[in-house]
Amino acid sequence: MIARRLAVLVAALLLSFAAAQTLVVYSSVDEENALSILEAFTADTGIQVQMTFLSSGPALARIEAEAARPQADVWFGAPSENHIDAKSRGLTQAYVSPHAGNLIGEFKDAEGFWHAIYTNPLALGVRTDVLTERGLEVPRSWAELTDPGYEGLIQMPSPQASGTARAVIFTLIELFGEDEAFAYMAELNANVQTYAQSGTAPSGALGLGETVIALQFSPGFLKLVDEGFPVEVVFPSEGVGYEVAAMSILEGANNLTEAQALVDWMTSARGQEMLSTVKTYFLPIRGDVSAGEGIPSLDEINLVSYDAAFAAENRERLVDRWVEEVLGQ
Repeated sequence: MIARRLAVLVAALLLSFAAAQTLVVYSSVDEENALSILEAFTADTGIQVQMTFLSSGPALARIEAEAARPQADVWFGAPSENHIDAKSRGLTQAYVSPHAGNLIGEFKDAEGFWHAIYTNPLALGVRTDVLTERGLEVPRSWAELTDPGYEGLIQMPSPQASGTARAVIFTLIELFGEDEAFAYMAELNANVQTYAQSGTAPSGALGLGETVIALQFSPGFLKLVDEGFPVEVVFPSEGVGYEVAAMSILEGANNLTEAQALVDWMTSARGQEMLSTVKTYFLPIRGDVSAGEGIPSLDEINLVSYDAAFAAENRERLVDRWVEEVLGQ
């Protein structure tokens, strides 16, 4: 009888230990990359992760619906503005990671309600082989993109269909002012071959040789470089806008210690190095961590922040102005 009770007690303790080493995550990072990152976290910490993939909108709706009885511990991924929204609704809790001091203000909540995971700046992907054949230099700035030598060589997404393209508009307005930005885009239009419907289509066209210069967020270009394509990634010297994917610990998290461990690991140099090691093609949020050979660190890229509230309030107006003044010229 004593032996049997002891066996039951040991089993209960083992189950308790296993439960304490489990983390439940709702991930809005694409499933393949999320699995790669979280598997590396498990390998380093021993904490098992149960992950459910949900895009940003459904994730926020589910978290809110479950607020009285949370079913997950961490929301992993989705743009930072979604985490700001979740904070305002009381759905997340504060935790300041010891690594937060290594992040710039745009990559964390001052009170610890969210921390960034990675960033994707806007960039140019350039087929160096084709430019060499044509005797053209690699463009290094927004200004150089309007050179007549690049006529018909540029592909970018359409602001009518792509958030990436709208980020281009917001970036240019921040850099040059609204009227000057639209004058610039009208001039650039002469060099644009195609306005794609998808934010990632330009990098696909670049790989296939269907365009020579492409504009979008950087991951697609970094992947082409890694796969051996004759592509150079350029971050225009005047500055580039960027997207930030973030993570939050949910209010009422059942596995709080493990949730904090994920935040600490992800914001550490080790966690950030994993972005390159597991080939996510996301840029680290720490300036002291390399994104890979030949890719500038965050400290070397001129990042441009724009007002998210202005962007939300003026998005439709600015897209309409783009259609009229850029496409309709």
